[in-house]
Amino acid sequence: MPRIRKVIGDNMVKALHEQAQLSSVVEVDVTRLMRLRAKAKDAFAAREGVKLSPMPFFVKAAAQALKAHAPINARINVEEGTITYFDTENIGIAVDSEKGLMTPVIKGAGNLNLAGIAKATADLAGKVRGNKITPDELSGATFTISNTGSRGALFDTIIVPPGQVAILGIGATVKRPAVIETDEGSVIGVRDMTYLTLSYDHRLVDGADAARYLTAVKAILEAGEFEVELGL
Repeated sequence: MPRIRKVIGDNMVKALHEQAQLSSVVEVDVTRLMRLRAKAKDAFAAREGVKLSPMPFFVKAAAQALKAHAPINARINVEEGTITYFDTENIGIAVDSEKGLMTPVIKGAGNLNLAGIAKATADLAGKVRGNKITPDELSGATFTISNTGSRGALFDTIIVPPGQVAILGIGATVKRPAVIETDEGSVIGVRDMTYLTLSYDHRLVDGADAARYLTAVKAILEAGEFEVELGL
């Protein structure tokens, strides 16, 4: 077994043995968000120098929601019997590489705009895949996001990393028929839909906490109010 595979495996087993983990899922209509991205992506790439993938929107929404939901952005200090509530949103981004799954960290993600998040994500992912990532860039996460949908999975019961109390999984975005409420009543339309999964440590985070956080992220994404940041 390669050393990095053993480290990843040991961390996953440690997390499962030490935490009371479970997962909650919501379905999100990201049709408006995907239309905004399609409209803005060419100008964004020319202006910022990086591609506009859907990922920065999810990171932005997740970080923004963390500011209002303290139990999700925290750490349990078992030996001291205390809880640390973080006042910054350091978001770990799970990156698939030839050596295995690595999680570089976007420091202060809650204070970045979409362009800043997009640049940080591209830079860190590039360093992981180019074997240039540093230990400092892999440490300090207070919350993690895993884009399990990038390989087609609808949703996943992701494992909360050690030292954190929650992780958000993003499923694949697929077109499905959905009920849309209009002034004339309910109609069926083709929508871009995705699942968000929050796995969490039940020692600190209750189901109601998880549901409130997921609902907040869902509301931000479905509102899709990113025009100003995209220059539209």
